[in-house]
Amino acid sequence: MPAMHIKLFEGRSREKKRELAEALTRETCRVLGCAPDAVDIIFEDVRKEDWATAGKLWSDRD
Repeated sequence: MPAMHIKLFEGRSREKKRELAEALTRETCRVLGCAPDAVDIIFEDVRKEDWATAGKLWSDRD
């Protein structure tokens, strides 16, 4: 059972998450040869103030 944990900056629409889930599931099944119901995807919304890259908060880049 493939399981993916996807972290995104908050604010993505439900439709965008749905579209991404469908694409990830389709490609996972193609590559691994598994059934769609075997693929789990967990989306986690993260605030920009809680994510840093290269020592800088993303909220400070705006």
